[in-house]
Amino acid sequence: MDTPELDAARASQGPLPVATAQALLARGRERLDAGEPNEALEDFRRIIGHEDVATTAAAWLGVGDTLYRLDAEPQAVTAWENVVKLPETPSTYRAWRQIAGARVRAGDLPGATAAYREADRRAPANDKAEIASRLGWLAKETGNAGAASRYFARSRGGGVPLGLAMLTLGVTVLVSLAAILEPTDDLFRLLWLDHPDVAAGQLYRLVTVTLLHADYIHLGFNMYALYLIGPLVESIWGSKLFALFYVLTAVAASTASFVFSPGPAVGASGAIFGLVGVLVAGTRAHHPVLDRRARSIVPQLVPLIFINLAFGFFAGGAIDNSAHIGGLLSGLWLGFVVPPGRVPTLRSAWQHPGGQPASTSPLLIAAGVIAIVGVVAAGLALGGATI
Repeated sequence: MDTPELDAARASQGPLPVATAQALLARGRERLDAGEPNEALEDFRRIIGHEDVATTAAAWLGVGDTLYRLDAEPQAVTAWENVVKLPETPSTYRAWRQIAGARVRAGDLPGATAAYREADRRAPANDKAEIASRLGWLAKETGNAGAASRYFARSRGGGVPLGLAMLTLGVTVLVSLAAILEPTDDLFRLLWLDHPDVAAGQLYRLVTVTLLHADYIHLGFNMYALYLIGPLVESIWGSKLFALFYVLTAVAASTASFVFSPGPAVGASGAIFGLVGVLVAGTRAHHPVLDRRARSIVPQLVPLIFINLAFGFFAGGAIDNSAHIGGLLSGLWLGFVVPPGRVPTLRSAWQHPGGQPASTSPLLIAAGVIAIVGVVAAGLALGGATI
């Protein structure tokens, strides 16, 4: 459309055809780039209220950008906030970035962090590194060194840095290798799940058993499983809840072994079954948003559970299936009770259309922990009475 037609459309009343609105948007951007903000502002304002939500959002974004160019930043922020109040459109990402920058300039660093996180969820791949860098500096300025390290690693293209799941894997490998290579069995005897010692009060063995493995094959299978499952749980629930899940399911698995299986036991498979249970129950109860890797692994977990349990039952007692079942059941309970805190879920998507994760209730976590602690206490009492 030529200039006279667009001028006439801008001066007219009533709804604009989509093509005319798009032409005014394009002209507004051209005028803003050419240093004609006042004319650009009039073009953008004429489009606001268009029945096409994406067109209206683009107009509000243009108004905000123009007002910022005119040194009217408070009014510009209001315009950008109008964009993010609308349903999701291509303009939402740009508006969150502009809001984040305005909050940085205003000294509202927590608000800026929240806005950049919203932008990060919508950012194209080419912008991810830049936003991660900005989030890293904000985290550093607000004293969150751990988050700063993670964001800076992402900004360098290194992906997710070493997490707690991989750290757990590394420690387990080191301790297991030390025990396997040791000429005596002192390390095994110190850390394994020995029933008389647990009955005598050495409860630390309920957890330290996960650090030991009988041989290289046992170690290799368990660590490969932890490599696949652990980072998924950590990415969905966060490092703190991963640690809680791993310890609690290890304790539950060891308690089941203490009650139902004779002889000393070693291995992390009970805790790994616990993490599998967390993923199975959590993804079905809360429907978290999963990345491509998680979507490829999670559907395979249920059949793998049955295959591994069946193999354990037919192994002639060589595999401690009681620990597997104890870990699995405790993981299923925790996954059901504790919603993910790192990714949006189906419920939080209804509450926060922008994709914000739901806040994890401390009461739910406490309920899950108390229930497992109660079952563990009962199991230890029962197992101790039979020693």
